[in-house]
Amino acid sequence: MGIKVDRVVVRHLRMPLVHFFETSFGRTTERDIVLVEAIADGLSGWGEVTAGENPFYNEEWTDAVWLLLQDYIVPRVIGRELASAEDVAPLTNHIRGHKMARGGLEAAVWDLEARQAGVPLWKHIGGGARREIPCGVSIGVQDSVAQLLKKIEKELADGYQRIKMKIKPGWDVDVIRQVRQEFPGIKLMADANSAYTLADTDRLKQLDEFYLMMIEQPLAHDDIIDHATLQAQLQTPICLDECIRSAHHGEQAIAMRACGIINIKLGRVGGFLEAKRLHDVAQKAGIPVWCGGMLEAGVGRAHNIALATLPNFVLPGDVSASKRYWARDIIVPAVETTPQGTIAIRDSPGFGYDVDADFIRSITVREQTITSGESRN
Repeated sequence: MGIKVDRVVVRHLRMPLVHFFETSFGRTTERDIVLVEAIADGLSGWGEVTAGENPFYNEEWTDAVWLLLQDYIVPRVIGRELASAEDVAPLTNHIRGHKMARGGLEAAVWDLEARQAGVPLWKHIGGGARREIPCGVSIGVQDSVAQLLKKIEKELADGYQRIKMKIKPGWDVDVIRQVRQEFPGIKLMADANSAYTLADTDRLKQLDEFYLMMIEQPLAHDDIIDHATLQAQLQTPICLDECIRSAHHGEQAIAMRACGIINIKLGRVGGFLEAKRLHDVAQKAGIPVWCGGMLEAGVGRAHNIALATLPNFVLPGDVSASKRYWARDIIVPAVETTPQGTIAIRDSPGFGYDVDADFIRSITVREQTITSGESRN
């Protein structure tokens, strides 16, 4: 069918979280989100850049994303005759890193193409292995263990199928022990966000007694080799996150036996094309995957739902209800979960929800429209 993006609108939104979210990087109370709208033939496709406010998860952050989109990413795609949305990623591949910024536009074009075809995004990317996706929650470091236990109790009451708790030195073994004593039968995992080194191996080995589903990214954000060394000494599977930025990284990690599970985040790998490739690599090797979250607003959340319908997303992901994070989301209706802790996929064209244009306008900090014909760096 072909696609030609005529205009791209980039918006910087500011949204307060309903509750702070703390990891080993620090505490977040509000999100600065960059939204990308790709327009062609009167239709709009929407993408969300999942970078944080600071370059702590990876090298990307809000202000850098704005400049990358404006000066490098959008000008390479806009006005070009594309055979399909798969052509977007190759046009920006020579930009080193900054995959979240690149993935925001790429996801918008996939959504646009799905809307042009009149099909849901999940179907357009080759998903649909399930009509409902299983959901877990990610709970940040709390002010006290009592507060953590209370939050876990609430999330379980809401039906969520898996609890992920953030850990860091000083908030790990003893805290997990208390969680296990209180909730002995739940699906529980720990996410370290690169807070440890191999010098902490003996401490991390203590986590084996708690029969966790996995320990996510315990070591450096850019490391695979040390994770292979650590995995050989642990009974608990390691799940890799930050260090897997491509399907090739996935192949390397699997070959080295550095992990037993891979977390796939759409932005981290640069969009749907590479996410599907990574999914296929893991599936071929018998490595299960799940969909990680980056405190997304509704557009990114809806994209994650579509992604999680691919067949190898067999573990509950971080995709949860909008109300866990936002008093009001930027899509209508808000994402909701069933009492069984699942999200039903929607059959409307594109990512399946309407954007709340009035609310988006009210929380927009800055906005820029880029048209075809502008110079390419």
